[in-house]
Amino acid sequence: PLTPPARPRGALKTQPRAAARSGGGAEETSRLPAREGDVPAAGAEPEAGLSPAAAAGDALCRPLGPSQSRFQVDLVAEGAGRAAAAADQPQKPAGQGAAAAKGSEEAKGRFRVNFVDPSAGDESPAEHGGGLEGGGVNFQNGGDTVLSEGSLHSGGGGHHHYYYDTHTNTYYLRTFGHNTMDAVPRIDHYRHTAAELGEKLIRPSLAELHDELDKEPFEDGYANGEDGTPPGEADATYAADSKGIVKFGWIKGVLVRCLLNIWGVMLFIRLSWIVGQAGIALSVLVIAMATVVTTITGLSTSAIATNGFVRGGGAYYLISRSLGPEFGGAIGLIFAFANAVAVAMYVVGFAETVVELLQENGALMLDQMNDIRIIGAITVLVLLGISVAGMEWEAKAQIVLLVILLFAVGDFIIGTFIPLDSKKVKGFFGYKAEIFTENFGPDFRADETFFSVFAIFFPAATGILAGANISGDLADPQSAIPKGTLLAILITTIVYMGIAVSVGACVVRDATGNINSTIITELTNCTTAACKLNFDFSSCQKTKCHYGLLNNFQVMSMVSGFAPLISAGIFSATLSSALASLVSAPKIFQALCKDNIYPGLLMFAKGYGKNNEPLRGYILTFLIALGFILIAELNVIAPIISNFFLASYALINFSVFHASLAKSPGWRPAFKYYNMWVSLIGAILCCIVMFVINWWAALLTYVIVLGLYIYVTYKKPDVNWGSSTQALTYLSALQHTVRLAGVEDHVKNFRPQCLVMTGAPNSRPALVHLVHAFTKNVGLMICGHIHMGPRRQAMKELSTDLARYQRWLIKNKMKAFYAPVHAEDLRDGGQYLMQAAGLGRMRPNTLVVGFKKDWKQADMRDVETYINLFHDAFDIQYGVVVIRLKEGLDISHLQGQEELLSSQEKSPSSKDVVVNVDYSKKTETDTSKAFSPPSSEKTPEEEEDGKTPTQPLLKKDSKGPRAPLNLADQRLLDASSQFQKKQGKNTIDVWWLFDDGGLTLLIPYLLTTKKKWKDCKIRVFIGGKINRIDHDRRAMATLLSKFRIDFSDIMVLGDINTKPKKENIAAFEEMVEPFRLHEDDKEQDIADKMKDDEPWRITDNELELYKTKSYRQIRLNELLKEHSSTANVIVMSLPVARKGAVSSALYMAWLEALSKDLPPVLLVRGNHQSVLTFYS
Repeated sequence: PLTPPARPRGALKTQPRAAARSGGGAEETSRLPAREGDVPAAGAEPEAGLSPAAAAGDALCRPLGPSQSRFQVDLVAEGAGRAAAAADQPQKPAGQGAAAAKGSEEAKGRFRVNFVDPSAGDESPAEHGGGLEGGGVNFQNGGDTVLSEGSLHSGGGGHHHYYYDTHTNTYYLRTFGHNTMDAVPRIDHYRHTAAELGEKLIRPSLAELHDELDKEPFEDGYANGEDGTPPGEADATYAADSKGIVKFGWIKGVLVRCLLNIWGVMLFIRLSWIVGQAGIALSVLVIAMATVVTTITGLSTSAIATNGFVRGGGAYYLISRSLGPEFGGAIGLIFAFANAVAVAMYVVGFAETVVELLQENGALMLDQMNDIRIIGAITVLVLLGISVAGMEWEAKAQIVLLVILLFAVGDFIIGTFIPLDSKKVKGFFGYKAEIFTENFGPDFRADETFFSVFAIFFPAATGILAGANISGDLADPQSAIPKGTLLAILITTIVYMGIAVSVGACVVRDATGNINSTIITELTNCTTAACKLNFDFSSCQKTKCHYGLLNNFQVMSMVSGFAPLISAGIFSATLSSALASLVSAPKIFQALCKDNIYPGLLMFAKGYGKNNEPLRGYILTFLIALGFILIAELNVIAPIISNFFLASYALINFSVFHASLAKSPGWRPAFKYYNMWVSLIGAILCCIVMFVINWWAALLTYVIVLGLYIYVTYKKPDVNWGSSTQALTYLSALQHTVRLAGVEDHVKNFRPQCLVMTGAPNSRPALVHLVHAFTKNVGLMICGHIHMGPRRQAMKELSTDLARYQRWLIKNKMKAFYAPVHAEDLRDGGQYLMQAAGLGRMRPNTLVVGFKKDWKQADMRDVETYINLFHDAFDIQYGVVVIRLKEGLDISHLQGQEELLSSQEKSPSSKDVVVNVDYSKKTETDTSKAFSPPSSEKTPEEEEDGKTPTQPLLKKDSKGPRAPLNLADQRLLDASSQFQKKQGKNTIDVWWLFDDGGLTLLIPYLLTTKKKWKDCKIRVFIGGKINRIDHDRRAMATLLSKFRIDFSDIMVLGDINTKPKKENIAAFEEMVEPFRLHEDDKEQDIADKMKDDEPWRITDNELELYKTKSYRQIRLNELLKEHSSTANVIVMSLPVARKGAVSSALYMAWLEALSKDLPPVLLVRGNHQSVLTFYS
């Protein structure tokens, strides 16, 4: 091949920017036809290609030595020159040939290195560039730096592209001033594909750095299975929109929201009543307990929110990304619904206050209930308008409301210092020690208890997730959520406690409001504080008073300096909470629908406008809220809402505990002030509080969460978020495996752990299903697949096959692992698998292969390899099981039809990558041999093109009626699915002729424990002498009953050693004839040479020596046909051949003679160590 010339290091090549910017235009068209060889590039001047480097020409023409075969990339300085010429070059119409069209279409928004065939002829623009014959490199980014490259060399001449970043002048191909392709670490390599914050760049893959240059480089241009969005596009769209997008800082986005949401109506209407019931001390305790729960949750929220980039969806996003879609999906739905109903709750609170004002002024429209409905409906409509107008308006409204609220609190504090005489009759005396002492202890009335008071207060502490719920609209959620949430909890707690103490120190519990209650004469036996302050409210003991902490909900407006401000505060608190919930619900719901966990809800994922506003979600939330407002029964709704919120708090706390417990390396929150045990306590507290607030609502919540959890688990959404559930599963598996490795095996715990040589698992379903029948939930099953052929191709296939076939096994509910290896031949591959497969105590102890049905037609070297597999297995102390179906096992050539019949595998969707590469130049050792060991005859198609048997999956384009299967294929297909059906009342015949440790008996027993096989009865056949049949049968029955294995019958065969029929002997001799050496008829040296060259040949001596053994196999086959021709499965002892003494052909002939024309046969030979025991 032509070696492209090297460019001296540091030679800068000036090239106008526009030349490389011309996208799919002149430069592209001028280059592509040169490679594709169909159309010459019309009208492309040489200059429009790679810019002329004539100045540096002579310096560039040095040949590149073999040692220097590497990428050389140089920076291009900006220069004047032919910018105009290149830019004005008109884009050529796509009609200029398929190649040009393809090139320009792919070029949009991508940076690409094109590898051009060096032998493509003179048209190549690289030719003009001062004799550069290698490929040209073309970076399209409309971007900052343009690179040009002459010395890329691709022998394959294929068309491949790489995406590189061209952001800065310190272009990373020139890392540290050296010409290397390695990239320096930078954030853009770690982004998700369509990241909002910038482009996704792809670092050079290992194959690009490591593979030899003259091979085709990396197939698909992507590393590590990441899929790429053209980075340019993502970047461009982001840049354009970012002007209009509104993002909030921590104060506006989190602090303000949380303050407003936490301070609700409680602050103004219920707090004074709580102090009256519980007293100052217990009120402070109630507030502190609520704060403990919310603070722990706040810390947990901060930990999760700082462990990686947080997108929109608030609590749902945090929980689903750490605990997985099951919990996330359940909570997301409940949390969004709770927020929607919370809108109703807050709006009704607002409407109640308005209606009270109307009532005082006698201005009711209809009656109290309907007025609440009317005002509520109007209010929620206005709020919807504000939310839909956009986040910016909503944020402005929130700040206005917060200011009003703060004024109202200030108004109350000022009011406590100005006790007016007119207010004394209503129970307000200013700060007095007597009142403080009297109100310090509890005075529960009307069946209230500490916990019932706590239940009434707790909803006032919720709302801490208001900031986190709009995580998608925060500029920096990682710092904003912890700062804003925790500060809000602190401020609100101080205010709650402060108001509780001051109201308890100023106002007595009962007051008549009647001016006549003033005491003129000194009373001697004063006990109450009011009495000491010259008021007698003792009449309240008998009749109900309307004033005082316990009787008047409007104590705060009575105390305050300016009462209407308190009403304004109530309006502000209710409306702001309603507004926050109205914004949170659709955002959470949108995030939930985007993840497509509930397929029916996908329509709500659509966002509108610059901020991706979920308008459909807003309408839905509005309708839910409106529905609950029209019910107007808040006392029923409130506890359910509180419980829904608490359930999500509990799960957020549990997420942190779970993630810390799983010790996943990915769990490293930037927020350090959390503790896994504190989070666990927080989760438990949340669950307890749920029951304290309302036990039936708590049970209802648990049932709903559990129901949704089960639904999502059953649906198995196709997402992978790296949840801590995954991490914990891994950790417990690892710990148990290590623990198991320290325990010696015991015969009672023996399990058949099978290494099944399946090749591609879906090409031999019968083999897989039968072995799975006795290993499922009992022992390990590994499907071994040996890839042969060119190593490079096999390596690529290994990785795609691994994911694909493991998925096939899972989809077919197979509890098995898939283990592919690459080896020179079958024997090596088998040895690799037998020695290395498995982990610790979980490693195979039994080799399972299919019977090589085509051994008589096959290359005898393959048969030799196949038999050597058995010898190797016995050497490594494995048991061996050979499975034979008379129809054969391998259905890979019928894969397409099998699909139609049993829908075993979906057509390759985007997930099922089917690698299908044809090597015309491939050597004889093609990959299809990987499947030959337990194989039936191969179809000519498979032999010729040597593709893996996955190949026919792609043949499904052919529309129209299919050719019907021939009879043999139809039978093969039916046989391949026979073990998936229920097996009926039939027998499993066990021919336990030789004691191999009991594996021959254990496998049939395990089969009968499975649901599909449970109706089958075990019949045991043993060899014996004619004269002691009864004795042998009794001995066997005793042994089986000691092993506690049920059997329906025991048959002793006394006639095993009689001579087989003449015609069967003749058939056997005819079968081995082609494989005999006939050394007696040949010269000694010729015979020896043949024996060396073809060790599998049967010598006359050997045939004579093992005559009785050969006859025994023929005779056994006669007996099998006589006794077991109707059995479901025959399990029989496998004859063993001595290594080096019995040739492969003779051994193969024995197996053939023994097992031909029978129901499915398992030839089993354990490793002669006991696998059964009768000791307890």
